[in-house]
Amino acid sequence: MNKLTITLLFSLVLNAAFAQLRTGEKVAVTSTESGQVRGYINNGINTFKGIPYAQAARFMPPQKPAPWTGVRSSMTYGPVCPLIDPTTSVSDEIEFVFNHNWGYPNENCLVLNVWTPGLNDGKKRPVLFWIHGGGFTAGSSQELPSYDGENLSKKGDMVVVSINHRLNILGFLDLSAYGGKYKQSANLSILDMVAALEWVKTNISNFGGDPNNVTISGQSGGGAKVNTLMAMPSAKGLFHKAINQSGSFRTAMLEKTETQAIAAEVLKTLGLKPEQVDSLQTIPYPQLAAAGKKALKTIEAQMKAEGKPVIGFGLSWGPSRDGEVLPYQLFSNEAMELSKNIPLMLGTTKNEFFSSLMAGLTNGTQEQVNEFIKKQYGDKADAYTAAVKKAWPLDTKPSDLIDIDTRFRPGAVVQANLKSSVAGGAPVYMYLFTWQSPVLDGKYKALHCMELPFMFNNIGRCKEMTGGGRQAEVLAAKMSQSWINFARTGNPNHPGLPRWQAYNTRNTPTMYFDNQCVVKSQQDKDLMELVAP
Repeated sequence: MNKLTITLLFSLVLNAAFAQLRTGEKVAVTSTESGQVRGYINNGINTFKGIPYAQAARFMPPQKPAPWTGVRSSMTYGPVCPLIDPTTSVSDEIEFVFNHNWGYPNENCLVLNVWTPGLNDGKKRPVLFWIHGGGFTAGSSQELPSYDGENLSKKGDMVVVSINHRLNILGFLDLSAYGGKYKQSANLSILDMVAALEWVKTNISNFGGDPNNVTISGQSGGGAKVNTLMAMPSAKGLFHKAINQSGSFRTAMLEKTETQAIAAEVLKTLGLKPEQVDSLQTIPYPQLAAAGKKALKTIEAQMKAEGKPVIGFGLSWGPSRDGEVLPYQLFSNEAMELSKNIPLMLGTTKNEFFSSLMAGLTNGTQEQVNEFIKKQYGDKADAYTAAVKKAWPLDTKPSDLIDIDTRFRPGAVVQANLKSSVAGGAPVYMYLFTWQSPVLDGKYKALHCMELPFMFNNIGRCKEMTGGGRQAEVLAAKMSQSWINFARTGNPNHPGLPRWQAYNTRNTPTMYFDNQCVVKSQQDKDLMELVAP
């Protein structure tokens, strides 16, 4: 038996050993400040799920979790925050693509998950702190199969942490007008995230991670939460780098005038007087959520009547400038100075929530698409069409004209321009994910969330979205390495990609992730200026 054969056999035996699922009373056990936890080992990665990082009464700030004795089993995902509109039915085709895990709801949802190659080994691995999407109203750390951190942890020798936290009315109802104990209630959801980051700072070394090398990362609503944490003084020092994926759709936050008006309308809807505010802590959640939903619609109508801008895609729950937890607007000079030394990677997908799918024009004729553009852009219709064709000259299908994202990317460009212009600031790296999924005859293109299986290196877990296959695996290898390198050093470059320069407003270098990855200047500048917020 030659040396090569022996080496190959040894490799096969070693891989087989790591591929085993290992469980038991003494397997994957480590300590937290609240007590010991036990997970399991899969493919050589220690996995813990549903660990409490905090606890909180309704509308109250998070506190450290109650300690426990013995070893806490932490092998399955914990509860998710209740939803305003619980999922009771789905569209079959789109659900096939996303393949959600809805979880089980409970207001006691302040839990996190950890994937790590080693425990108590003294290594200082970079930590990727993942914040799920779903706006500020829905979602969870286990909602999508792409969120699983095992493959990224294994490939990058890094620690991946993901969290659940309070959402919607539970996380953002501003009751500050009704007493000092509610002074932070407008931004409890964001305080939950800070509590989770504090947990990481205190405990992650036991999980083989480096508390001084933490990257906050999120997509969609998770990216918006990243931006919020970057503008939050009490979060400073708890993270060291940031990644925002399709999360710059909110460039500002509500002010106290609006958030207190929403709360007053909630009380009015429920027939409660101000002195009865404490009753909100015991009202059944469905009744509370319905009152909140109605209040948002009422205040949105009032704001529009008064000529006030409505932030986002319609008035909804989210963080606000309360003067205490969040004293600055997101893109203000003060916020930019606060996050000056935080390297940032940000980008969007080419198509996001594209119009042809929503409008039933996937196979629409040129005439139908032109009519749609006229309704959307009025006297700017011709300029819009020309700008899209200039940016994407190789797109030929009629629906391609209305499938270019104009909701998420404009805010990302604004943020990249602002942050990269801060004198002496940390670098910014901009990307655009343009890879087109072949699933269902290519219908879903570079859909919102499409980049997630690639950066998490989870193509095999997400074949319904990506189709699997060699090309997807190759791109995932490149993208996941960039995310790993950025989390480790603040620089996403590696030999598998062309040189990715830091972004600047002069030549706007942008990495285009596709079967052929290229770096070039912003090719959609005219379009972005036309649709800028």
